[in-house]
Amino acid sequence: MDFTLTDEQKNLRELAHDFAEKEIRPVAWELDKDGTFPQAIIDKAFEVGLMNTHVEEQYGGPGLSYLDGCIIEEELSWGCSGVQTSLGCNGLASAPVFLGASEEVKKEFGESLTQDAKLASFCLTEPDAGSDVSGMRTRAKKVGDKYVLNGSKCFITNGGYADWFTVYAKTDPDAGHRGISAFLVKKDDTVIVDKKEDKMGQRASNTATITFNDTEVDARYLIGEENKGFKLAMMTLDRTRPGVAAMATGIARAAFEFACDYSKERVQFGVPIAMHQGIQFMIADMATEIEASRLLTWQSAVLLDQGKRNTLQSSHAKRFAADTAMKVTTDAVQVYGGYGFIKEYPVEKLMRDAKIMQLYEGTAQIQRLVIARETLLPRQVGAPA
Repeated sequence: MDFTLTDEQKNLRELAHDFAEKEIRPVAWELDKDGTFPQAIIDKAFEVGLMNTHVEEQYGGPGLSYLDGCIIEEELSWGCSGVQTSLGCNGLASAPVFLGASEEVKKEFGESLTQDAKLASFCLTEPDAGSDVSGMRTRAKKVGDKYVLNGSKCFITNGGYADWFTVYAKTDPDAGHRGISAFLVKKDDTVIVDKKEDKMGQRASNTATITFNDTEVDARYLIGEENKGFKLAMMTLDRTRPGVAAMATGIARAAFEFACDYSKERVQFGVPIAMHQGIQFMIADMATEIEASRLLTWQSAVLLDQGKRNTLQSSHAKRFAADTAMKVTTDAVQVYGGYGFIKEYPVEKLMRDAKIMQLYEGTAQIQRLVIARETLLPRQVGAPA
């Protein structure tokens, strides 16, 4: 694989970095303090083309590659990963649509994202169904030419602001994960936003509980085949985990840069602390781990761009980059010493933001299960994605 960026990719990276530097960074810490939803930034990102980059040209999008998307996501997360989570959630919500919906539905919902700065949400997790998706209790019952949904989803990104939702529900309650189906649900279809979560980190992103109470969905909004939703969800996560890994890399890079700058300014024992070997080794480890995170991320994205299966590589990237983000941000706080523990300084926010990277879109432990399974029982190399 040649990871030399094209001129177009370099321009994309510069565009995303400039946007992060000028539009996100100046307000990121205030948004975090108040838990304010970044609607103004979302509107600007939409205007300059930094949203919905995955949407194909026939639906009004730019049709960028997965690698292109990762380049953008790292830069925007360098600005604030909470803001990027809000900006990027459309990719997660719409991936099942483009994988399994009819052409008519792809056009309807794809164009809904590209014609206006609308948001969508991915509704899989429930209070009793996190890593164990088969434990979900949301039900979908076929009634005539409609499905009627009942249940509740938690930890839903952009849930309070979304215009439509990709919802997973049991259509065969006794079949475990083989009884799950996926649906497109519009906000107007008696969708109830129950609760906004007060989070430790990524406070600029909206995370809500969503309830479906006899919510009627037209049968044409069944995504793919009935009872095939679990496979669709797993295919979706293979495609979105490289982006999560890119976000984690962006968080780590931001913390690393703050730590480097501070270590050159802070004087102890008569010299900048950057002159002390203990600090130098911490900085060196940060640098190596960030480089490795980026390379794993890009590899997992390029495999998708080549039309190959990337399940193992996306779990490698997501697990390593998320753990790296947590380690690097923790070490950055350590470099700052007592000041790192104070909200006046920037790295404590990054440490709080980093934690979620080990949790959402598959915990670090779930990634290890996937890696173990793919390593011990490998599928054919180069199998189609």
